[in-house]
Amino acid sequence: MGAGTEPDGSSRSDEEWERFLRESVAGAADAPKEPSARARDVAKRLRAEPGREEGWRTYTPARPKRRTGWYVFGLLVSLVLLAVALVPGKTVDLFGGGDDADSPPLGAETARPTTAPPAEAAQRPTKDEPFRGSPAASWASGAAGITVPKAGAVGRMSAPEVERALARSRDFLVASSLDREVLRGERPEKAIALINPHQKDVQDLLRTGFKTPSEENDPLLLFSRFQPSRTQLVGDEVKTRGRLTYREGKRGALEVTADVTFVYPVTRADAGGDDEIVRTIVRREYVLSWDDPDKVITEPGTFSIVSYKYDMTNGGCGAPTGYFTPPFGTDRPEGESGTVVDPYDRSAPVGRGESAGDECGTATRS
Repeated sequence: MGAGTEPDGSSRSDEEWERFLRESVAGAADAPKEPSARARDVAKRLRAEPGREEGWRTYTPARPKRRTGWYVFGLLVSLVLLAVALVPGKTVDLFGGGDDADSPPLGAETARPTTAPPAEAAQRPTKDEPFRGSPAASWASGAAGITVPKAGAVGRMSAPEVERALARSRDFLVASSLDREVLRGERPEKAIALINPHQKDVQDLLRTGFKTPSEENDPLLLFSRFQPSRTQLVGDEVKTRGRLTYREGKRGALEVTADVTFVYPVTRADAGGDDEIVRTIVRREYVLSWDDPDKVITEPGTFSIVSYKYDMTNGGCGAPTGYFTPPFGTDRPEGESGTVVDPYDRSAPVGRGESAGDECGTATRS
């Protein structure tokens, strides 16, 4: 067989034969190389040595670590439980249960709730934390606690006009029950300016109620006031919760209903070292009619009051004085009688009408 002849008798070309000879001398690039005798000897000796280092391609699973975290956690839980058993009141304060500032804020009220707020731990209010131990601790303050719905067109009024009427309705709530000067006994001029001056029954109340309050004409039917010589507010906040709703009323009017609870922390004006704090809680419902001036005699920017009623606890009983008179110490009646009410329960309608009488209800909490 010749050098350029294949087993089947075919012949290689000169170029293929020359390439074959060249690769045979140089060796194929991917062909495995046989280790030298010295290399085989060194490898054998290293494998025989004890404690040799592992090669870079070797892998040994890591030894499992001792799980000490659960032991530490268990120890901390034990310490907390011991602290609760020994000093429960302080432990509640430590975790924010007794601090108004740390109470999680409650979402806005957009509909009437179905139940009363859950019971709070019995804790005495202080000047620094006047809402301590009360559901109001998580309520918003002032106008922020009054939910105003999104405005839409109603009857003759466009959406922007309804929005403006809703804003002024809330302005009335602020001017009548949140204005600091009014709460200190001043005449509520800003609130009065929003009431239709041609509404005779309300104007009679305003004309006589501040001078000679009576069951029929008592300023407290519409406004919140405290006598400054007897009572002073604690802190700068009044807690509120409630909402406005609206619909089309009679004769094409926009009818706005306000249902809001106000919580006033107060103390004696001459308390001195006595820091007794009482929370006067007032829930008000107004129905306000923004009338069509072509059908009802009114003035621009004013409303007529269709109805008003309120529930009140810790605001005093007896003959009207034109002011809330919170009971302090020995002022509290010994044998309270009347309806038992939860002043924070907003799930039921407001129960008190225009003529309250002198029955004083008993509050389940304050």
